[in-house]
Amino acid sequence: MANLIRSAKSGSDWTENDLAAYNIQIQYQDAPTFFGVDHLPPPAIDQEVLTTADADDMVGDSNAELINLLDLAMVPAPEPGEESAVDDFAVALFSRLGYTKRHRVTRTRKDIPFLICGEWRYAKTDVCLIDRQQNDIVLLVQEDQSLGGNLSSAECQLVAEAIAAFAQNNKRRQLSGMPIIESKVMPGITLIGTTPIFYKIPVSVELVRHVARGTYPSQSTIVSGHVPAVPRPFRRYSEGMKPVDTREAILRCYEAFKAVVGI
Repeated sequence: MANLIRSAKSGSDWTENDLAAYNIQIQYQDAPTFFGVDHLPPPAIDQEVLTTADADDMVGDSNAELINLLDLAMVPAPEPGEESAVDDFAVALFSRLGYTKRHRVTRTRKDIPFLICGEWRYAKTDVCLIDRQQNDIVLLVQEDQSLGGNLSSAECQLVAEAIAAFAQNNKRRQLSGMPIIESKVMPGITLIGTTPIFYKIPVSVELVRHVARGTYPSQSTIVSGHVPAVPRPFRRYSEGMKPVDTREAILRCYEAFKAVVGI
């Protein structure tokens, strides 16, 4: 693996070869191991969202708006390269679940400077959560526009974004006269339609240095991932969060993931 070719490329161009080139592996875990809890907590959201499938049947306007966005996010983009409604749904869902509040805000399509193999490129996140008190990026979301057809590409892009975001957070600390953080777990989510997969991406100053120089780290970076358990796993992407039983199962994971994000 140390002999793999490394080149300066944007985060959106990362593939499994780039993960291997920087000794990064993804391992999936069950819910208790990943979230560190025996039972997933109930989601902090209006009960109507958990009991009513369709927006037309809802009493609350905000609930209907969320489910309308969910429905739009389930429809593939009509043309290649066109942005889908997945990002809009993610922003609305974060707001309803309490991910955003006061100093925690969402950004979409944010470019993050990315030093790789001695050259500056960018990693573009679909959605990210920023803590304005520190100006830190604390959560990254990468959409898979192929609706499950190329999940590994979305995962690789997410890892690149996490490395770039960690380095950018530290750069801001240096400019503010604050001590840098040597290592941190960067939370991330890939979205296939409305179906999420959750990640804990450990990033260190050492890993950032290897990517910047285009060198092979001797120590492996193990990314933890969790695929939510849903009632009909073979239909997880086609059904998404539309059925209320699947919706509750996924929202419980979102609720548990708050602790990973630091909320």
